[in-house]
Amino acid sequence: LGFGLDDFQVEAIDAFDDGANVLVSAPTGSGKTLVANYAISRVLESGNRAFYTTPLKALSNQKFAELSALFGVDKVGLLTGDTSVNRDAQVVVMTTEVLRNMLLSDSGRIKGLDLVIMDEVHYLQDPFRGGVWEEVIILTPSYVRFVALSATIANADVVGAWLSEVRGPTSVIVERDRPIT
Repeated sequence: LGFGLDDFQVEAIDAFDDGANVLVSAPTGSGKTLVANYAISRVLESGNRAFYTTPLKALSNQKFAELSALFGVDKVGLLTGDTSVNRDAQVVVMTTEVLRNMLLSDSGRIKGLDLVIMDEVHYLQDPFRGGVWEEVIILTPSYVRFVALSATIANADVVGAWLSEVRGPTSVIVERDRPIT
């Protein structure tokens, strides 16, 4: 990487390597995405699939560009309500609603799925869209692990306890120090 990892990143990576789901709550710009990228790289090594979910199409488009640059355009796809690019790729970026619809329709698109990244997981608390996020967490097959990322989740321990109840062992990593730039 050319730089050392922060303690919270090491803790999250170790938890993922130990087989746990991971919830990371850390300030914007602190490097939460590095944890997601690490988890994706491990899934790619195993030959399985990862889905990267976001609450907004614009963020999905941004993550698609970033992950394509990192892992290669042949390995990354995009699914939003109006866009479909390389939908059978090993890594597919999508809105959370697309994944929910995929799970409800039993579309077969989750074959080989090993990991779901939930970016901006604080949307669980959104009164209008939180239900979609809860459905994804509940409906995703039990063998699939989650890495959940948020900069603004105030009750990370409560959310982590619920994730543990629904998904199995979940490590909650909270970093409060804002990086100095």
